[in-house]
Amino acid sequence: MSKESGSGDSPPEVSAWPAHLERRRWPREPTARGEHQAIAHPGLVPSHFSTLGLPPAEQFDAWRGHMAPLIDVRLPDGKSPDEGFPAEQVGWHLGDLLVVQQRTPGYSYERSRAMLRSSPIDHWNVGVFRSGRAWTEVDRHVTETGPGELFFRSLGYPYRGRVTESVAVLLFMPYELLADDASKLDGANNSVLSGSLAELLINYINGIESSLSTIAAPEVPRIVRTIRDMIVACAASSTRPDAAGSPVNMGMMERAHRYIHLNLHSGELTPDAMCRALGISRTRLYQLFEPSGGVLNYIRRRRLLQAYADLSDPTNKRPISEIAEAAGFDVAANFTRAFNHEFGANPRDIRKMAAAEQHVAPLALSERPRGTTIGDWLKSVQV
Repeated sequence: MSKESGSGDSPPEVSAWPAHLERRRWPREPTARGEHQAIAHPGLVPSHFSTLGLPPAEQFDAWRGHMAPLIDVRLPDGKSPDEGFPAEQVGWHLGDLLVVQQRTPGYSYERSRAMLRSSPIDHWNVGVFRSGRAWTEVDRHVTETGPGELFFRSLGYPYRGRVTESVAVLLFMPYELLADDASKLDGANNSVLSGSLAELLINYINGIESSLSTIAAPEVPRIVRTIRDMIVACAASSTRPDAAGSPVNMGMMERAHRYIHLNLHSGELTPDAMCRALGISRTRLYQLFEPSGGVLNYIRRRRLLQAYADLSDPTNKRPISEIAEAAGFDVAANFTRAFNHEFGANPRDIRKMAAAEQHVAPLALSERPRGTTIGDWLKSVQV
């Protein structure tokens, strides 16, 4: 059952950070086999963040800086930074999926409308709490999440809340990964997913988490597709009838991504057309897409990714020339050159591997940058 209440509900005070946390699901030191695979598949090398090596008085500021691109964080009332804030995160970059294992004391958080206006982050966020509780408000609707429960949230909308000391595994997926089903998912924003489908997804996440250090790169695309499909099924069955999906509350970046998705193969998809449709200036549009190398570069890459998906589908029999034309390339050689530069393979090889049911990740997955903030980690899964 989803534990939801009106906005008047007030979370209890945050308890103290425990002396010992149960570490059953926390990542173990890699075995020799795991270390070998991490070298062979650099896309699966985890990113680490921890405040444990800092003086207690500096720990919370480090956590705030790490989380700043995503949310503004604050200590609970009556809690002093001098008391310390021992927090840890391990981020695993699985292609278009970021898995974050997190352990923190209690804190409050907010992703404001002002932050949305300037943020390139509009990912989908799914998480399972191992311990602790959280209360999150979106549009005056508060959802409570506890141990063993699965929450679903869009980072393209403002939200705020608080969490007690907790251990959780968090999944982040770029908007485009689930864009085809966005209309189904918006109604489930800020929900606790329940039922047999949610239980299956939790079990699948548990299995993936226990195998993170040994997953091989060729397995990544299939894992991401499976999680994507399971999330869509769970969220669609958990949609609240009173859920609000008003564009007024939607982040500008999410609106821009939706426009591009809906008009991806249109010859009228230009910066000027986007500015008119979104009601923003060219300067603002360019600022939004600066982290992606510019709006035209983003559109070009989205079209190439769609071409990659088409070529990877063994049921798609369209000629490569038609797929290239849909991606905006009139000259086959230009399409092959751009495709090879983006993915490290030519279109014919991808189609041959699909026909042989060999699923491989684009080589670019292992070359994506690692960073020192949660924002840098999320950039690695911006498609």
